[in-house]
This record gives sequence, structure tokens and C-alpha cells, in this order.
Amino acid sequence: MVRGKFVTFEGCEGSGKSTQLKLLAAYLEREGVTFVMTREPGGSPIAEQIRGIILDGSNTAMCDECEAMLYAAARIQHLREKVIPALESGKLVICDRYVDSSLAYQGVARGLGLEYVADINKKAFELCTPDLTVFLDIAPDKAFVRKNGADLNDRMEKQGLDFHRRVYGGYLKLLDEYPRICAVECNGTEQDTCGNIVALLKEKGIID
Repeated sequence: MVRGKFVTFEGCEGSGKSTQLKLLAAYLEREGVTFVMTREPGGSPIAEQIRGIILDGSNTAMCDECEAMLYAAARIQHLREKVIPALESGKLVICDRYVDSSLAYQGVARGLGLEYVADINKKAFELCTPDLTVFLDIAPDKAFVRKNGADLNDRMEKQGLDFHRRVYGGYLKLLDEYPRICAVECNGTEQDTCGNIVALLKEKGIID
């Protein structure tokens, strides 16, 4: 069987990924496309447990290196347990976040460096390089206004606006370096953005 396609979604907190993934899932179901929708960190039982540790707002003492390695650990477990089997069965896999999140958040915003983060995620990229990465392009200043501020129970969301501005800058840097990452503007309605995403998936040959 032909290996399936792997599409990842990226964006700052409040960019609307959850909403757009729900709208895309509804579209794919209507069109009869066989797909798997998943997320990072998490997506499989063990990876979800690691997610709980990473995002727990009480874990304020977590160092940056630990954070980066926990993301990498959850990622490889998720790949082995869920993503790779789905791809090998020919399914389209759509993932909410992937290695690019680690590059933007830990590599750039945390200051660990792109090389360090890429190195600890080397095996993940060897196993699964996305066929397409959709970047929902909205600056954090606008995104947090739209979502009525940060979730104070989410350790990553409550890092502060300066941190999330650095994340956004990291994504823009990745956008310039990797042709597989394509930006979709989020200034219109939710349906407008969904239409732009569907058009992009068709343009790149992900769906018919």
C-alpha cells in the first residue's frame, strides 16, 4: 500500500488551530477522505501522560532542557505508536504541532538554539518529515486578544507576551528556511481560513 501523507499544523497560542482542525476534519469527512487527526504533545496514551507534565501550570521549576527533551520523548512515542502505523496503512495523518513547534518554542524563544533542538529530534525527522506544514499566521498580540488572554492553567500559554513574540519570530524564521512550511493568513472569518487551508491542501496534492 502507498504510504499516506503527513500534514502538520503550526501557529502561536490562540492562532485558531483547534478550530481550523475541527473544520478541516468536518470537510474531510464530507468528502470521504480517510484520515487520522492527532496532536502533540500527546496523541497516544504514554505521550498524553508526558503532555500532562509539560503543560501543568504548577511545574514552574522545569528547566528549558527538560522541557525540550520531554517534548522530544512524547513525540517519538507518538510517532511509533500512532503516526507511523497510520501512514503505513495509507492514511492521511493531520497533526496539531510537530518538530517545528519545538524549534520555535524551545530553540528560538527559550534560546536553546535550533541546532540543539534539531539534534534531539533527529530521529523523529528521519522517521517522519511532513509532506506539508500549515502555519496559521497571526501575531500573538492579535491572537491573545482574540482568545481573551492566556489560559493560566497552561504552563506554556502563561509565559508572557514577549516570550510568544519570540515564538512567532521563530516561526517566521522557519518559514523562510523550509519550503514545506506554508503560511495561511487568519484575518478573515473562520470559514475563510478553512477555505484557504483546503485550497492549499489541494494545491500541494495532499487531497483531490
